[in-house]
Amino acid sequence: MTTDFYKYHALGNDYIVIDPNIVNFNLSEKAIQLICDRNFGIGSDGILYGPIFTGDKIELRIFNPDGSEAEKSGNGIRIFSRYLVDAGYIKTKTFQLTTLGGEVAVEVLNPEATLFKVDMGTVTFESELIPVTGSPRQTVAIDLPVNDLTLKATCLSIGNPHCVIPGSEVSQELAVSLGAKIENHPLFPKRINVQFLQVLDRQNIQIEIWERGAGYTLASGSSSCAAASAAYKLGLVDDRVKVHMPGGEIDIEIVGDRVFMTGGVSAVAQGEFAKDFLSCLNLLID
Repeated sequence: MTTDFYKYHALGNDYIVIDPNIVNFNLSEKAIQLICDRNFGIGSDGILYGPIFTGDKIELRIFNPDGSEAEKSGNGIRIFSRYLVDAGYIKTKTFQLTTLGGEVAVEVLNPEATLFKVDMGTVTFESELIPVTGSPRQTVAIDLPVNDLTLKATCLSIGNPHCVIPGSEVSQELAVSLGAKIENHPLFPKRINVQFLQVLDRQNIQIEIWERGAGYTLASGSSSCAAASAAYKLGLVDDRVKVHMPGGEIDIEIVGDRVFMTGGVSAVAQGEFAKDFLSCLNLLID
């Protein structure tokens, strides 16, 4: 049987891997939307397209379920790393990947390749690099008006943009009610990922996540990095933090302006696109 796709999840955040070395078509926005649709397609929180070999580099493209392209995804990077090991592309314990949001270093932590540590790169709170509109500034504990509320937000980038909202409690209802409004707020010209943060103690935080282009999400690696980095910047936590999410837990380590993430990956399925579905895809591909 031909294998057209591979599906994995990282703490309930699921991605489909499509390998261009196996499946010979370019993904259009509508094709991505159909593949990710949980009623009419395979269903996922996004598509990981790669490996794309450019010289000695391994490139990864990350697509959201709305068809937009993401710069970086912590869970996506771990999932794609697992696929590279499973498919035999990678046989070493350490390697590098190239994403739209920059280079990342990956370490395989166990023989089963179910646990990975990723150097997610540098964190910046500079408004013009996130981006956040207005005069150049550090976007730490800034006022964010949403409807009749004024929230305190700390915004940052780790290759993709994040807005962290601390509070005394977090919930799915809070993320769903405010997430889209913050994602599409005029302050954020490229939209933004949103994390609602509750500090449990200096080594533990709880977050609820609204992902740009995906919506409410059970877990996110880059969101975990962002929330921990924001909490550390605000002086609320130490430099090693366990991030608790509805889908599970990720360990974050902050070293200077760099952030490291450790978390697991599980394989779900692999399969072949049915002829009916492939016909629909062919109609949608530019």
